[in-house]
Amino acid sequence: MDERTRADVERAEAAIVEHYPRLVRLTYLVLPPSLGRHRRVLTAHGLVQRALPRTRLRRPDGGLPAQRGPAPESGYDLVRQRALRLALAYEGQPGRVLPALPLVWGLRLFPRAGGADELALDQALSAVPAAVRAALGLWHLEGLDEDTARAVLARAGAEEPDAAQRAAAQLDLETAAGAAALLSSGEFDPCMVQTRPTDLLRRRQRVRVVAAVTAVLAIGAAVAGAWPGTADRRAPTVAQQALDPDRLLRTPNEQWADTSRVDFTAWPVRGRQAGDRKLLARALRVWAAPPPDTRIRAAAGTSTRPPGHPPQLLYAGLIDNVMVVVLYDGERLVRYAEPEDATPTLHFARVDAADLTTGAALVIGRGNGWMRYLIAPWISEITTRDLLTPAAPPHGLHVAPDGVTDRIPLPPATGAGCGRWPVAQLRPSTRIVAAGPDTAFLVADLDDLVPAHLSSGPPPSAGAPAGPPTGATDEPALRNWARTACSLGSLRGAGVRAVNTWEFARQQLPEDGGSAAWVCTRADTWRGPGSVTLRFLPPAARPADPGRIAGRAGNTAACSRFGPQVVADIHWQAKSGKGYLLAAGSPGVGGLDVTGGVRATAEENTLATPAGPDAPAEVTGRLRAGGSVRAPHP
Repeated sequence: MDERTRADVERAEAAIVEHYPRLVRLTYLVLPPSLGRHRRVLTAHGLVQRALPRTRLRRPDGGLPAQRGPAPESGYDLVRQRALRLALAYEGQPGRVLPALPLVWGLRLFPRAGGADELALDQALSAVPAAVRAALGLWHLEGLDEDTARAVLARAGAEEPDAAQRAAAQLDLETAAGAAALLSSGEFDPCMVQTRPTDLLRRRQRVRVVAAVTAVLAIGAAVAGAWPGTADRRAPTVAQQALDPDRLLRTPNEQWADTSRVDFTAWPVRGRQAGDRKLLARALRVWAAPPPDTRIRAAAGTSTRPPGHPPQLLYAGLIDNVMVVVLYDGERLVRYAEPEDATPTLHFARVDAADLTTGAALVIGRGNGWMRYLIAPWISEITTRDLLTPAAPPHGLHVAPDGVTDRIPLPPATGAGCGRWPVAQLRPSTRIVAAGPDTAFLVADLDDLVPAHLSSGPPPSAGAPAGPPTGATDEPALRNWARTACSLGSLRGAGVRAVNTWEFARQQLPEDGGSAAWVCTRADTWRGPGSVTLRFLPPAARPADPGRIAGRAGNTAACSRFGPQVVADIHWQAKSGKGYLLAAGSPGVGGLDVTGGVRATAEENTLATPAGPDAPAEVTGRLRAGGSVRAPHP
């Protein structure tokens, strides 16, 4: 079995595991009721388990592409087809034996009994062919339309799919309580079963016979084991399999355009050394047992443990005179770098739950003042722009056929000022995202293996709740990012997954001071916790004026969909020299109260009251839905 075959089979196994109850319920419905409920339950489970192919999965001619959104992965359609074919083959063959597994001794299994409607439907189903039952299952359990169900029936071996669907439609009309609801009940669920004992006296006799046969077989096995030439040939352990380069998983080139899971699992293998078995073996050995001189980097919260199973190969090739291998184990990316005259380097990054944006690129090479990305196969265009010059158009960036970009300048090092902040602007292919001006998004290198996705929350409108973040490529978002970009330096190496900047309030300043924005910048990490920085952005002469920090909070849900309400305050001085305490809350804040050295109240989400520059104050926001939220301190 080659690598692609093994990858196909493992994807089919993943589909069976993820959707096992659905597959068993559908197979149970198709099997002949004449089997009896006990045999029907076991046969349904056995057929679904036998649906795992031994050879490479291939989509038959005319096969339908996988559905998107809530539809399962592409491997599921093929596994379902195999299970249906096996179940349809039982029609008219009551003498067939049970599949080898599972076996249940001493118990009788049967689904929970339903009411009169379920009983009537079960009797009606027993009077129609298996293809009719399959059609009903594809409609009501799988949610397929008639055309798709007809194609699935034909591929599964049903002789007359059209006739089966007509009969299924007639039966559906005759079901008073609705076949869709009844088929979803416990009566037709072979995964929720009741048990009763079998014939106890007969079982006792059978146990005695089995014990005698077992003793004979044990003696025979002992004799065979002592016979010359029968040395123990042990299969490789799981750890050994994980280090075998021939077992590396390789995703087909076009998988990304035909799956509902758009993340690193959909990346095809790329690079000229993808077939270099010796290089891949070295990378796996160093990962499993790094030599003492190996340099190891890991993003915060990322494990450096050895692989627990054969990982997926994403890239193997020469990058700027450094041999690079990138592997993915379902949770982590591992970049193995092998310079010609230096010690190898391992870089680990946690990337579980990646998506179209957070799985769109990885850092394939890095040097003095530059880096390169390896971009996802679904990225159709990549450009670069400087966050500190929001009005400047993006610049084109060349991408090699293997997905490696030209060099991109790095932002200045910490403590070296902030005269520029280069980021990459990516646009996904129209094969997976409808074309439009809002489809592009930004990613920023924060000295981790995977860049952080930069997004922007839209400004509030008439007290309405905040909308979902956008790709941060429109003018208002770029203006806000120009004033907050330099703070990204503090997030380097922290395992940041995404950074969102949200203008949660606007306020007219006292003494005709103009309009100010209150912005919350939230950084979410791959391991879960997030931190926020609140900023006050008064009118500025330069686009990149950073404004002032009004508050910070760590390990908080603030400014996220789990904690959307926020309040901030700051001391501000007007041109006249008079001091004020300014405060603002998000759209869900209906009033503000100030206590401590300053006392004031407002019945809206902004407040300005005279106050000395050092007057202590505690600001609390009253939420429109009840409750309160306090302003954090800088």
